Amino acid sequence: MNIQTISVDFPADILLALNESENELKKRIKIALAIRLYKLQKLTIGKASQISGLSRLEFESILSDNKVPISNLTIEDVIDDIEKLM
Repeated sequence: MNIQTISVDFPADILLALNESENELKKRIKIALAIRLYKLQKLTIGKASQISGLSRLEFESILSDNKVPISNLTIEDVIDDIEKLM
């Protein structure tokens, strides 16, 4: 898998203010970005889990913890699928 690095600048004292290491902040940012892009339906759950650096199961658990539905199906989608199967 190819990796693209994106740099984000923060004030020098932000890690101290957050009481976090650089790696902890990077991890939180990646997870937050993955959740946001998934919620906006910009990425599939698989691609979002890749961005987060977590396994799909771990990412689904994070989504659940944040009250984000794992499926984007609407009731109409489910009814359409049922009708197609009949």
